[in-house]
Amino acid sequence: MLRPLLESPGLLMVPGAWDGLSALLVEQAGFPALFLSGASLAYASLGRPDVGLATASELADACARIADRVSIPIIVDADSGYGSAVHLQRTVRNLERAGASAVQIEDQVTLKPLAALQSRPLVPVAEMLGRLRAAQDARHSDTLLISARTDAQPSVPFEETLDRCEAYIEAGCDLLLAEGLSSPAQAEALCHRFAARVPLIHNLLEGGASPYRHADELAPLGFRIALYAGATVQTMAHAAAAMLATLRATGSTMAMRDHMLQAPDMARLTGAPALVETAKTFQ
Repeated sequence: MLRPLLESPGLLMVPGAWDGLSALLVEQAGFPALFLSGASLAYASLGRPDVGLATASELADACARIADRVSIPIIVDADSGYGSAVHLQRTVRNLERAGASAVQIEDQVTLKPLAALQSRPLVPVAEMLGRLRAAQDARHSDTLLISARTDAQPSVPFEETLDRCEAYIEAGCDLLLAEGLSSPAQAEALCHRFAARVPLIHNLLEGGASPYRHADELAPLGFRIALYAGATVQTMAHAAAAMLATLRATGSTMAMRDHMLQAPDMARLTGAPALVETAKTFQ
C-alpha cells in the first residue's frame, strides 16, 4: 500500500503512533500513512526511555492492533532487528504478517554499552548490508518495503554518512533515512546525490537535530517523506500532564473541559455507533 503513494507526486507527511487510538487519530486527521515509532512505543507502553527495552514481539503486537483498526500504510521502526540476522528475519516476517507496509532497519549496534544506553554506536557497513540482505530475503512479498536508516551523523565525517547511504542504496533498500542531519548544506547534499534514486525520509522530531521545521521546506529539496515520529506522543504526554496537575490541585477537571473529549465524544471517535449497527446485523 505504501509504494503507490511514493510513486505519486508530492511529499508525504507521516506522524508517529503506537497503538489503536493514536493510529486512529492519525488516520482520521487525513494523513496518508503512519509511523509505528519504537520510541513512542517505549514511552507509552512501558513508561521507559527509548533504550531498546521494548521487544520484537511487543512491536509486532502493536503493529497487529494498529492494522486491525486503520487502513493506512504502517511504516514500522524495527531498530536493528532485535538480534542477529536470523533474529532480524523473524522480526521482518512477524511484522509483515502483522500488517506492516515498510520495515525500517538501522545501522546502530544492537547491544549498547551500559554506560551509554542513549548513544548511537554504529556497526560496520558490511554488517548493515547483511541486515538489509536478511530483511529482503525474509519478506514474503516485495510489497513490503525495506527502509535503511543510518545514524552516522554527527559521530563521523559527513562524507562517511554519504558513503553509508550509497552502500545501502546499492544493496537495494526501498527507502532511506539519514538521521541527525543538522544543516541545510547536509540535507541538500544528500538530496542532490540520492533523491532521484530512492525515496528519502527526513525526521522532523521536536527537539531533534533537523534545521527544518516545516514540510514545505523539505519538498523542494527532494525528500519524499516528512516524518513526525514523536509529535503525537509528545503532545499527548504534555496534555495529560497538564490535566493531571490541574486535577491534583483543584480536585476537578472542569478547568480542562475545553481541552478534553467527553465520554460521548470518545464513543463517536472510536466508532461505537457503527459497531452497534454492525452487531445488529448478526442478531
